[in-house]
Amino acid sequence: MALIADQLENSFRRLQARIGVIGMGYVGLPLALAFAEKKFETTGFDTDQVKIQAVLEGRSYIKHISSTRIAQLRKLDRLRATSEFSEIAAMDAIIICVPTPLNERREPDLSFVEQTARMIAPHLRQGQLVVLESTTYPGTSREVLRPILERSGLKSGTDFFLAYSPEREDPGNPDHATATIPKVVGGDGETALALARALYDQVIVETVPVSSMDIAEAVKLTENIFRS
Repeated sequence: MALIADQLENSFRRLQARIGVIGMGYVGLPLALAFAEKKFETTGFDTDQVKIQAVLEGRSYIKHISSTRIAQLRKLDRLRATSEFSEIAAMDAIIICVPTPLNERREPDLSFVEQTARMIAPHLRQGQLVVLESTTYPGTSREVLRPILERSGLKSGTDFFLAYSPEREDPGNPDHATATIPKVVGGDGETALALARALYDQVIVETVPVSSMDIAEAVKLTENIFRS
């Protein structure tokens, strides 16, 4: 495990890792752009063919993101997009940025997270880092995401590494973008935490480690409540 983790961390620090961002909405697209602008080979995954085609053509579908920014990264061949989830196997880091809306009972709908995990699991391989960024309640990564991924036969902390780092987008704010907003990170064990920090340290101005994924999930809820 140590050798696998060391190799993965080195690929992050050398900007040689392949990054997959699942969910190309207002969180996933700017995150993918941030990684691509740091020279990571970045692939956006989505089931929405309209978004996929827009990225491939260098067009923006989000108001505060310019088409020029996307087109430039496409020209440099640092950013691509696909709906083919078998390509997950080629990624070194997989970052999940899917919606978690409230249902009619005002409870979080985790169906997008669960569906995404089921789409990842068949293609999960040894030596990958998986990070959930979707806003959710404490325990989701540990109790919902991890068991689905482990149906692959691989074990978190041994074969692959799991972390939670809540998205902190402030859409439309001209003074703060993805790369300039400090980011909380919690891992499923110390190795996963170190790997997640090594990944985000390359693109985010500051990473703030916490003791567990549950704590990181609680931090996001606290921030949202404060903003509300």
